[in-house]
Amino acid sequence: MTTAEPHREYTLILVKPDGVQRALVGALLGRFERRGLKIVGLKMVAVARALAERHYAEHQGKFFFDDLVDHLTAAPVVAAVLEGPEAIRIVRSMVGSTRPWEAAPGTIRGDLALHGLRNLIHASDAPETAAAEIALWFDPAEVYAYTRELDRWVLED
Repeated sequence: MTTAEPHREYTLILVKPDGVQRALVGALLGRFERRGLKIVGLKMVAVARALAERHYAEHQGKFFFDDLVDHLTAAPVVAAVLEGPEAIRIVRSMVGSTRPWEAAPGTIRGDLALHGLRNLIHASDAPETAAAEIALWFDPAEVYAYTRELDRWVLED
């Protein structure tokens, strides 16, 4: 992965098993692309328990840890690295609150999720978290730097 331009960030999203099983992958990725974010890494993963435990390590010891891990390993996930200015903040606002019943209409969770762990998608919450999560889910050679003609229409002042 090459270094992003100063005004750009990278972030990780995971379309969780419920999003994959509900056939929402294309619709969810499309929301990010329509916003102007660039997909620079993309793959489907059958998540091993060890990877799920590392992903949710900050929650280890909490009463819901095993449920998180069980859910993430229940079916394949789609992992993506998105790039764009303020990508982390923009993606988090598009995803909505963790609890679907608290998520605002217009957000992914506010429009499409109903219950608890079935909140469809994970999104990194800070630059340090994004860097660690991207490294956990992607080898550097799986994240691509490329230009799009579209970028000048989305990004130029």
